[in-house]
Amino acid sequence: MHHDRQSLLQPAVIVAALGYFVDAFDILIFGAVRLKTLHGLGLSGQALMDATMSIQSWQMAGMFVGGIGAGMLADRVGRVRALYFSIALYSIATLLCGMASSVQAFLVWRALAGIGLAGELGTGVTLVAESLPQHRRGLGAAIMASFGMLGAAAAGSTGWWVDDWRYAYYIGGALGLLLLVLRLSVGESRIFKKARAHQGISRGNFWAFLANRTRFDRLLKSALLGVTTWFNVGILMTLAPELGIAKGVLGFIDPALAVVFFHVGMVVGDAGAGLLSQRLQSRLRALRWFLYAQILCVSVYLFVPFKDPAWMYAMIILLGCAGGYWAVFITNAAEQFGTNLRATAASAAPALVRLAFVPISAAFQWLKSPIVLGNPLQAAAVVGAACIGLALWASYRLEEPFAKSLDYVEYE
Repeated sequence: MHHDRQSLLQPAVIVAALGYFVDAFDILIFGAVRLKTLHGLGLSGQALMDATMSIQSWQMAGMFVGGIGAGMLADRVGRVRALYFSIALYSIATLLCGMASSVQAFLVWRALAGIGLAGELGTGVTLVAESLPQHRRGLGAAIMASFGMLGAAAAGSTGWWVDDWRYAYYIGGALGLLLLVLRLSVGESRIFKKARAHQGISRGNFWAFLANRTRFDRLLKSALLGVTTWFNVGILMTLAPELGIAKGVLGFIDPALAVVFFHVGMVVGDAGAGLLSQRLQSRLRALRWFLYAQILCVSVYLFVPFKDPAWMYAMIILLGCAGGYWAVFITNAAEQFGTNLRATAASAAPALVRLAFVPISAAFQWLKSPIVLGNPLQAAAVVGAACIGLALWASYRLEEPFAKSLDYVEYE
């Protein structure tokens, strides 16, 4: 079968990988030039903190809507069209962020960018999984993920060499538009074309998950596998300066460096998780290995006393490695469902993980308050234990999708 001899670097893999590079760059560019941006828009002091929180929340809301919407679109009109639509939307919105003259305008463009940014990865992973033979799907995801995390590291370093914050957004927007101009001729996946010919089955119907108990269960467990990622990003990486102070680290932990180091770790972890899942011939066993590594890394990060900031940065890299299985997590979600719901699932699982950050963050705030634990390290440990515990539980409750054929549809 010629299908098996196909090169790993097919147009679908190249476009999805480059798209994810720009996607990750655009997601993190605000974090990298946040202070320059908000100072440039005339904010300082407490207003700066408040604006940061509301911009992040709006972007998250956009990403939740976009995650669900893009998957449904990809299951209805096709993977390739939805992928190009996502790239166009976040590129134009990111350019407009660079042109914003007020915080309100910036907030609107950021929310719009969020809608586009959320759709790229799930659609890309679905296209890659359907374009490659069974035994190479994990490798395609590993290539795509590594490129994405390099985009994240590139965004983190942009803050150091771009003086005018507006240029940072222009670069992000231009990269995406350049990818659209290249418009590498990507063919629609054969599996999707075949499913489209089925009469009388609904495609990209999100309610199909809610209407069927076992299907909803599968989606929820697929999403739970990823909750530790946002615990790592939102609590351990973002609050590295505060956690460093609580641990008694002598010296300042630079938040921008924390972002770069964490994502460098994720490049290694993401590629490693893809290769390990190929080696073990199992997505779920590979994820479990990473979850056990996380237990060790989180424990050391929070409780082993070290005074030198260099140790803190080293642990942030290791946390990135241990938590860096995002692409395998999304590949697993895609492989759990039939062609008519696959892209919706692959986009909905990460959207649900981002939504889960709301209770994760609230639980952390409540636990670290003086009336409960009064200690951010202990609060982070409790929340982390719950996230890792839920992910491990889910990994034992799902069916292994590694060798499964993706050429089937789900009936109502």
